[in-house]
Amino acid sequence: MIDIIASATGRRKTAVARIYLSLGDGKVQINRREKEAYLPDESLQIYMFQPLQIAGVEGKYDIQVFVKGGGLSGQAGAIRHAIARALCQADADLRAPLKAAGCLTRDARMKERKKPGQPGARARFQFSKR
Repeated sequence: MIDIIASATGRRKTAVARIYLSLGDGKVQINRREKEAYLPDESLQIYMFQPLQIAGVEGKYDIQVFVKGGGLSGQAGAIRHAIARALCQADADLRAPLKAAGCLTRDARMKERKKPGQPGARARFQFSKR
């Protein structure tokens, strides 16, 4: 049985990530797969685990992630948000540095909806005088 210290939910665009934090040696599973197998892009991995680096707890916690919706970039943002929230639950002193780095802010940017009578969100059909 895994002793869960904290759990949190993070969101970005349409992606939703649920995180379970437990004491361990830094193992990370995303949807029951290793992080390298699920997300091979190194820059997204660095972005995703930025809260751990800011808090200085890399390799201290095992992280189990369940993420759905959106694309890989949105999922990485949702995981980052959830990790930051879970770290604040585990240690309240980490809130100030994580907030200063912007890790606790939910990125509100979403895809704009398509409007009726138009081909897209902002695009207009070509105008012709005749």
